[in-house]
Amino acid sequence: MHLDTTDTPLAECDTCGNAYDKTFTVEREGRVGTFDSFECAVQFMAPECAHCGCRILGHGVESEQGIFCCAHCARHESEHDLVDRA
Repeated sequence: MHLDTTDTPLAECDTCGNAYDKTFTVEREGRVGTFDSFECAVQFMAPECAHCGCRILGHGVESEQGIFCCAHCARHESEHDLVDRA
């Protein structure tokens, strides 16, 4: 089976610029992006840890100072009350 995509408009990924016929959109807090992969979506949309800068893919821990990937990073920013487990 041959799939003819010559008439299909190609959307561009907002992260890498790749033109692709299977892009998808993600909306987060009013911000919308078009992506060709989940990796690109994460790089563009996932929040960064306020201490180490890594992308937070899970829930993270949050305080008035910001969001952190873990309690260890939060403690480095003087957030001693945040813990990973109760």
